[in-house]
Amino acid sequence: MDFQLLGPFAVRHEGRPVPVGSRRQERCLLAVLLLHAGRVVATERLIDLLWDDIPPASARATVHTYVGRLRAALKPYGVTIASKHDGYAVEHGQHRIDAQEFTSLAGRAATVADPAERTRLYDDALGLWRGEPLADVAGERLRTRLGGRLAELRLSAVEQRAEAQLALGLHDRVAADLTPLLDEHPTRERLVAARMTALYRSGRQADALRLYDSTRTLLAAELGIEPNRDLRTLHDRMLHGDPRLDRPPGPVYAVRVGDQWLPWSTSGHPALEFCNTYAGWGGDPLPGSEWLRSYAALAVWAGHLDLIEERTVTRLRDQAVRQPAEAAAALDEARRFRTDLYTCLTDPRDGRAFKAVAGVVEDAARLSVFTRGEDGLARWRPSPSTGLRLPLYAVAHNAAELLADARRFTIRTCSSPDCGWLFLDESGRRRWCSLATCGAKRMPEGC
Repeated sequence: MDFQLLGPFAVRHEGRPVPVGSRRQERCLLAVLLLHAGRVVATERLIDLLWDDIPPASARATVHTYVGRLRAALKPYGVTIASKHDGYAVEHGQHRIDAQEFTSLAGRAATVADPAERTRLYDDALGLWRGEPLADVAGERLRTRLGGRLAELRLSAVEQRAEAQLALGLHDRVAADLTPLLDEHPTRERLVAARMTALYRSGRQADALRLYDSTRTLLAAELGIEPNRDLRTLHDRMLHGDPRLDRPPGPVYAVRVGDQWLPWSTSGHPALEFCNTYAGWGGDPLPGSEWLRSYAALAVWAGHLDLIEERTVTRLRDQAVRQPAEAAAALDEARRFRTDLYTCLTDPRDGRAFKAVAGVVEDAARLSVFTRGEDGLARWRPSPSTGLRLPLYAVAHNAAELLADARRFTIRTCSSPDCGWLFLDESGRRRWCSLATCGAKRMPEGC
């Protein structure tokens, strides 16, 4: 069952509308409980919200009657309203609440480093909004009391999505999308900064500077303050034509594959590439120094190095969208394996690391099939039944082959203090991973 609160209140089952609550106040009561799903809302709190501090003498009995009607209407769909501690709670179940889904997606997006994945998550979250929350079941004051936090989170999501889009070079889209929101929230400085940047990168420097001037005037007139330091700095950089504003900063030592940034190939072996980050393991992290930022990056990387087929990459990415918790668990497992494999390859005496790597390799071996590729050669591949762990097991196969090969003794670690990349050196004479990618030579700022 789907409960829609981010806009006009609606209840649907298998796509069809379900009439719940014959009275507006009943639907409002249900909406309040859904906004707090899984938590008890005290009866006194419900009375305060429904009657706006002026309840009738029969308010408690009326709430009890409303809850009874709602229970009867929702019971056939497996939705339970429980009585607990002089209050009521909608219990967790299979039902979907768009406000909860929005909060979850926005929270996940805020933790993702990859701008493409962050944009996708924010798009999914903001796409749930159909208008002002509870638009047809609550008055303006009650909507503010109930939906203020959601409205603020929505604005924050729009701001962070705009910044992610700017990192992807989507400045024209940002400039257009933020116009109506800035009309509603003209003193929202983070929105102003994002649109100024978008305008500047679109070749509209004069428009960007005019937006700053109008914002500064409005802040002074309405609030008696100057723009914050970040906005003033941005304005100053635009006035002086700072070249760093012309384009979003890209990760160093990286290539773009589809919608993902992946590390340059420097080692000559997929198992070593898996251990290497853009800027290696030593020194201070450089921009983009963590390439394994999302499950999408893991799947695309495995396909790029021909460890899994491209059609499998597409299938896994679609599955990861449907099963985000499982994808996150698989990504965490891959990161742990990467750390253990790096230790195993750099310190052969570390028994703990080898045992950890061996455990994943053995799991991969148990869940493998022997197939023939399009080139006519047969090879072991992880079974599709491994699900979202398939890229991890593909890497584990590759790592096992390297650890069982005499080339394992030719693995070197780049000697640059800023690096630590692994590479194969059959000559035994190399000290550096490859020209200009060991971190010894930092790229000039703004390049």
